[in-house]
This record gives sequence, C-alpha cells and structure tokens, in this order.
Amino acid sequence: MVKQADQLLIGAHTSAAGGVSNALIEGQRIGATTIQLFTSNQRQWAGRPIPEEEIERWFLRLEETGIKDVMSHDSYLINLGAPDPEVLKKSRKTFKEELIRCHKLDLAYLNFHPGAALKSDPEECLIKIADSLIELEDLAAEGRTRLLLEATAGQGSNMGHRFEHLGFIIERVKGRVPIGVCIDTCHIFAAGYDIRDKKGWDEVLKEFDKQVGLKYLFAFHVNDSKKGLGTRVDRHDDLGKGEIGIDCFKALMTHPMTEKLPKYLETPGGPDTWKKEIKLLRGFYANKG
Repeated sequence: MVKQADQLLIGAHTSAAGGVSNALIEGQRIGATTIQLFTSNQRQWAGRPIPEEEIERWFLRLEETGIKDVMSHDSYLINLGAPDPEVLKKSRKTFKEELIRCHKLDLAYLNFHPGAALKSDPEECLIKIADSLIELEDLAAEGRTRLLLEATAGQGSNMGHRFEHLGFIIERVKGRVPIGVCIDTCHIFAAGYDIRDKKGWDEVLKEFDKQVGLKYLFAFHVNDSKKGLGTRVDRHDDLGKGEIGIDCFKALMTHPMTEKLPKYLETPGGPDTWKKEIKLLRGFYANKG
C-alpha cells in the first residue's frame, strides 16, 4: 500500500515564474507527482505564446521529473458567460489561446471557473458558457486536453456552486468537447455541501452522481476553508486548519470513488506546507484500514 501511495497523483499549484518548466522543478522539490500551473499571466487578457525553446525544456523536464496529468488554470479575467458582448468576446479569445498553449504542452486538463451571471439571468449565463465551449469544438479535437469546470463557492453571481449548474452545462456540450469537473473542497463546502467526514462525502458524491454523473469527475483542488459551511465565501486554508477539518481529507484519500483521482493543493502555506501536506495525504491512503 505504501508503494501505491507514492504513485498517487498528488501535487500543488506551482510557480511558472521564469518559464513554465520551472513549475515542474518546484513540483519535484515538494514531492509532487502532478502539478497545476498558469501557462500565462492570470491577471492579463493578452497571453504570450510560449517560446519553442521553453516548450522543449518543458518536455525534457517532464521526462526527468516523472510528473503526470498536468493541469492548467485559466485566467481569472475570463467570463465565458459574460452578459457584455465585448467582455464575452475577449473571454472567448483568451480562453481559446489558453487551450492552444495547453495543447502545445500536451496538458491533461484545463481547469476553469464557469462564469458569472452579473446582472443577467442565471440560466442565460449557463447557456452562454456552454455556447462558449461549443465554439472550441474543432480546436479541442486537436489535442488531448480535457476542459474541467471548477465547482465554485458561489461568491457574487458566480455560477457553478450548485452541481445542477455543472450538469446543465455538461448536458449541452457532451459529445462535442472533452468535458469534466474539478471539485474544489473549499468551494463546495462554502457552497453548502458538507464534506467534513465520510458520511458527508457519501451524500455529496451521491448528489453529484445524480446531478452531473461521477464519470465526469476527474480531479480535485484540495483546500481547507477559512469560512463556514454555506457561507459562499472563497477563502482557502491549510489542511486541518480551517472549518472543514482533517477528517474530510482522510475520507477523500480513502474513499473508493475519490482516492485515486488527481489532487492539486491550493492551500496558502506555500511550498514548504505543500511538501508536508502531500506527505500527509499519501499517508492517509497508505495507512487505510
């Protein structure tokens, strides 16, 4: 079981400062077997193409580190359900450029927040998000990158904090683009899904299967929450230090439906904390009864 634990895909969102390949080096340093990264500046609309020499370095370091199933996180500016036509146009363009970069790096996943309704009708927003994804049908077929809707905390008018939202989008795009879901533990807890123990996970996964389908669950962001259940406030905390508590993560690492899915830490403690948390998560799996 210990050897199997070492092979589980567990990592963190590592820094690509100075070049995307540096994210792999940081991943190796913290004991990660997978990582998430930004392929471009997450707070700018215009993303630069990755230089060819950096792409070559990426694949060299990918082989050296043995890191697998790398996931990109798209720009925070993107709103694929924006009611403003100009913002929607810019969002779709920036998201398309992100997918192109993901293909060049042969990434497994592109994780993204679905979008925000702002002052528009929520269902209208969900339809726009689905239409934005369908626009990428031809491009998506050119690479292996799967698009993962991130379950959100529901701050403001953000969509995706109910499993019904995710299921609605998937129902409209399935078969046309490779689609799936990344569950963020902090987000769904803040959205009102109680995952503090195995019993809670059983109920939440049952609901997810009903509204979305477990076959669409591909990854997790693993974070504790500074805010309480149902607050709809997105504030990450280190594992076991927040309102969710450590039993949640023990259950996540030993539940037959979730234990082997890729997991990416976004806890605020940084690399030194991630190294300890990766070891902690592996230990839960290795020592399960």
